[in-house]
Amino acid sequence: MMENHVVSSLRTFPGTKAACIDTKKKIRRVLGIDPGLASTGWAIVDYEQSRYRLVQYGVIETKSTDCYGNRLECIFDSLKSIIDQYKPSEAGMETLYFAKNVSSAMAVAEARGVITLCLSKNCILLGEYTPLVIKQSITGHAKAEKSLVQEYLKILLGLIDDIKPDHASDAVGAAITHINSFIPL
Repeated sequence: MMENHVVSSLRTFPGTKAACIDTKKKIRRVLGIDPGLASTGWAIVDYEQSRYRLVQYGVIETKSTDCYGNRLECIFDSLKSIIDQYKPSEAGMETLYFAKNVSSAMAVAEARGVITLCLSKNCILLGEYTPLVIKQSITGHAKAEKSLVQEYLKILLGLIDDIKPDHASDAVGAAITHINSFIPL
């Protein structure tokens, strides 16, 4: 059973209508995102006939020496290229869950804003999930360790090796959580 403080949400944008989602498609293609200013993890996961298939994953990295606006633009442009190449119709993104350092939390929040804008401009339905919801979805335990989540991802996807780096692995988890949590219209 999910804990009360565990929240997920689904965002629809003005351009996101049933026409944007091809409900006749047998394969669901989902973009998973683990947002960050320095490193944004991403993954493309297909779901067909109750099976997951990891298509591709990676990390968008920005240089700390670049000006702030250029770093955000890099995230937007890189994500747009990923969307253009893989053509997902849905996305799952991990929510911000910590605020120990206010300036780093603000940077992640701004990166999330740029990501959300990019998804909206490309008519991609966005589901947002807390880390606890993602862990619950993947392992059945909201407080599971990262290593356990990694093992379950390997089982679900039929992989031998771990998904590295961690930001990419978290993005895969966000994509699978979205698949498990949201049924297309």
